[in-house]
Amino acid sequence: MTSCDHYDLAVVGGGPAGLAGAAEAASAGLAVALLDAGPRLGGQFYRHWPGREHPRLLRLRDALPRGVDVLTEHRVWSAERRPGGFAVHCLAGGRDERPAEIGARALLIATGAHDLVLPFPGWDLPGVMTAGGAQALLKGGLVLAGSRVAVAGTGPFLLPVAISLAEAGARVVGVFEAGRPLAAAGALLRGPGRLAEAAAYGMGLARHRIPYRTGHAVVAAHGDARVDRVTVARVDAAWRPVPGGPAAVECDALAVGYGFLPQLDLALQLGCRIVPGPAAYVDAGRRTSVPGVYAAGETTGVGGAVLAEAEGRIAGRAAAADLGRRVPPAPGLSRRADRLAAFARALRDAYPVRDGWRSWLTDDTLICRCEEVSHARVREALALGATDARSVKLLARPGMGWCQGRMCGYAVACLAGEDPASAVPRRPVAQPIRLRDLAEGPGAAPRGPSDQISDPPRKGTDPL
Repeated sequence: MTSCDHYDLAVVGGGPAGLAGAAEAASAGLAVALLDAGPRLGGQFYRHWPGREHPRLLRLRDALPRGVDVLTEHRVWSAERRPGGFAVHCLAGGRDERPAEIGARALLIATGAHDLVLPFPGWDLPGVMTAGGAQALLKGGLVLAGSRVAVAGTGPFLLPVAISLAEAGARVVGVFEAGRPLAAAGALLRGPGRLAEAAAYGMGLARHRIPYRTGHAVVAAHGDARVDRVTVARVDAAWRPVPGGPAAVECDALAVGYGFLPQLDLALQLGCRIVPGPAAYVDAGRRTSVPGVYAAGETTGVGGAVLAEAEGRIAGRAAAADLGRRVPPAPGLSRRADRLAAFARALRDAYPVRDGWRSWLTDDTLICRCEEVSHARVREALALGATDARSVKLLARPGMGWCQGRMCGYAVACLAGEDPASAVPRRPVAQPIRLRDLAEGPGAAPRGPSDQISDPPRKGTDPL
C-alpha cells in the first residue's frame, strides 16, 4: 500500500471538467491532486496519440498551475470519508499496478460517462463495438475498427465518429440514425456555434460520400468469425421496424451508440443524491448533497466537453471558497454554463431512446455478454417473479461479469419494467480490482500537514 501526501482537493478524472476544476482550485491556492486512469490527460473526449493533442487540451493542460500534482495511471476504485476529509483508493502504475491512497480535504468527481448500449441479435460478434470504442481505438492508437464500417444508433456523436473513421481511411457505408432529429433542427441550431458545427458535419459527410439515413436502425448483425453484414430496417417513431423490407448492408465493422450514461460509481459510494437522468445532484456551485464532495461534467448530466469545462471551473472555484480561499466573483461563467446546459437538455430531448428497440430481440439474443445471459433467461426470471433489475440479476446473473452491468444494466432495467432514468446500480467498487489488492485493505489514512483539520469544507458564498 502506497500512501501519498494529503491534499486540499483531489480531482478524479483528467478530462475537460477535471482539468478546468484543478486549474481553478490551484490558482486560488489549493494543493490539488489530479488523478486519471489513462497514461495521458484529456479523458475520452481529448484522448490522443502522443504529438497529436487537441489545441484545446493543450491550452487546458498548459494552464495547470504548479500547485497541481498530476497522477496519471491511477485507477480510482473507491472513495470514503475519513477524519479531516476523504480517502481515495486507487491502483497506480499502469501494467505493474500497486494499491495507493490519496488523502484530501475535499473531492471533485469528474469521471465522465460511458456508452449507452442496447442489445440486438449479433451484437456479440467480433467487429461490433460501441461508437465510443471505435473512436477510442482511432484516437488512442490510430487503429481503424475496420475497412468497411457501418455507424448506427442515435445522437450527434455518430457524425464525428463516422467522419473521423472516413478521414483515417475507412469506407463508411452509412450512418443509420434511429431517431428523427431533423424535427428539432431549428431549436438545436440556435445553440452557440451549432450552425457552423452542423455545416462542418454536413460537408464532411458529403466529402466522404457517407450516406446518412434517419428513421433507420441496425436491428441485427451477421457473420461467422466476425461481422460481415448488418440488417438495416426502417423504423417508426417508437423504433419498431415497419413494413417495407429490411436491407442487408455489407461491412466488416459496426460502431453503434445510443448516447452516454454518467459514471456514478464514486458518487453512489459516498452517498451523493442521484436525480433522474440519472445524474449526480449539484447546486449552483457544483456541490453534491455530501459536504466536501463536488461533481462536474458528465457526472451531473451529459452535456459535452465545453459545458464540462465550464462546470469544472465553477466546481474548482467553489471548493476553494469553501476551504477559505478568496475567490473573486465570475458571474459570466455561471451564465455561460446555464446557456450551455439548456442547449444540452434540448439535445438530449431531440435524441431519446425509444422503447421499440425491444422488438428487435429474439429469444437467443444475448442481453449480458459477460455472463452470456440470453433474452429468454431474462424473461424466465421475470416470469419467476423478478420485479426489477436487481432481482433479475439474482435469478439470471446479468450484470455479474467483468463490466459489472455497465454494458447491460440499462437494457436489463428496461426489460424489468424500471425507468432507466432512475434505475442506478450500486457497485461496491468503481473499477475492476484483484482480490489480492482488495485484501490488503485501505490502510491507515495518509498523514500530512492538513490532517489537523477536523471538518470537511463549509459551504461558502459561490464565487460565481
